[in-house]
Amino acid sequence: MRKFGNRPFILHPLEVAQILSTMTDDVEIITAGILHDIVEDTDGTLEEIEKRFGQRVALIVASESETDYPGEEKSATWKRRKEESLKVLRNSTDIGVKMLWLADKLANIRSLSGMYSEQGEKMWERFHQSDPEMQRWYYRGIAENVELSLNRTGAFKELIKHLNFIWPGTFDSEKARYRKYKEVSIDGCKLLGRGAKGDVYRYDDELVIKVFNQNNTYHDVEREIAISRKAFILGMPTAISFGIVSVGDRYGAMYELVDSETISSCIVRSPGQVDVYAQGMADLARLIHSVTAEECDGFPDAKERVRDYISGGIACENEALAEKCMKLIDALPETSTLIHGDFHTGNVFLQKGEPLLIDMDRVSRGHPIIEISDLYYFYVVLGEDDPAVIEKFMGFSYETAKRFFRAFLKRYLETEDENRLREVTEKASVVAYTRLIRKLRKHGTVSEANKIIIDRCINTIAGLTEKLDTLAFS
Repeated sequence: MRKFGNRPFILHPLEVAQILSTMTDDVEIITAGILHDIVEDTDGTLEEIEKRFGQRVALIVASESETDYPGEEKSATWKRRKEESLKVLRNSTDIGVKMLWLADKLANIRSLSGMYSEQGEKMWERFHQSDPEMQRWYYRGIAENVELSLNRTGAFKELIKHLNFIWPGTFDSEKARYRKYKEVSIDGCKLLGRGAKGDVYRYDDELVIKVFNQNNTYHDVEREIAISRKAFILGMPTAISFGIVSVGDRYGAMYELVDSETISSCIVRSPGQVDVYAQGMADLARLIHSVTAEECDGFPDAKERVRDYISGGIACENEALAEKCMKLIDALPETSTLIHGDFHTGNVFLQKGEPLLIDMDRVSRGHPIIEISDLYYFYVVLGEDDPAVIEKFMGFSYETAKRFFRAFLKRYLETEDENRLREVTEKASVVAYTRLIRKLRKHGTVSEANKIIIDRCINTIAGLTEKLDTLAFS
């Protein structure tokens, strides 16, 4: 019997299969729907499913089979299990996985809606996760991750209606109506630059398109556009997207950037002019850092990003050193200054000589040393062990990149004083090497080659923290 409602359990997998049959006639997907609770709720195994029904069916079922944590309370592991399973959904390339998740959660939320109609908020007391906001976070995450692929299905529309019934305002009500995103292709389009969240292409003479990575949802794209508009109003020279499109199984944001190109492209074409472009970037940085915002404007504190670098990197290697770094970050003066957060030549377009920024999702309030550390990371640190990394990322040589950073810093600080340049570079390098350690540790297992790099970074940071009492500069 089902946990709630006193109904025969077998009705649930049959309902999931029925929902799937409204979206597809793929027998393997529908089979996975019937079998999706076998591993979690019976003594059946994935190996048995694969042997009897094939590898794909087993893989689709596996996507919905949560990790078990023996000896721990279900309520204690709830968020961990949901985060892990959402990651599987986000990274899956099989449409069958997304269909199964949609069908299963729709079947579940139909029951939840009925209970909510009868019991209201009291119903959550019976769940392993009794906080309705956490339940909302989970269901919203599922909807966002299946939206691009399945937003035209009746199942998706019904899911949105139930979500908005239980948690009013969770989604724009328009999502529950038929909507077709404009579909565009980037075949043959020139790649202008790569970033952490996606790639930027020249779509035609007037339009540029940023194609977001697969794990970015519609909500992520909306959020970046909203931040861009807010920053533009405050005075940052920002390119504003006028529409969201679909590019295969990814989202794209369109920008009208006529007769424009990235500063990276300009440097690739004229590397001898790198000092001129570096000076222009420095002037732009000074303009950005002259813009201020209050806490109520909603921009996050840039220190939090750096704290994440420390806790996810150095802290795993040397807790005492991590504590020193945390103290240096905590001691940075509180400021209302805006920083871009992803400031490099691939994210700045020149349109008729005027700079326009894209990739605005990391705009935050913070001390400019954090922005300078990002530049040092992009143009110096990333290429120290493999110059080809810089060449692939920026499009120009590592030597050109190092020259760019030095020219940028001179112009930004308005000095030729070598001691002054060295002082600020050392402060920036503490954060930059911290970021590199976090990058190398991000995926868990660390190779022997990366361990050597991490040890070098640790030694460099340790030496710098011995001599620095602040990361701030005036």
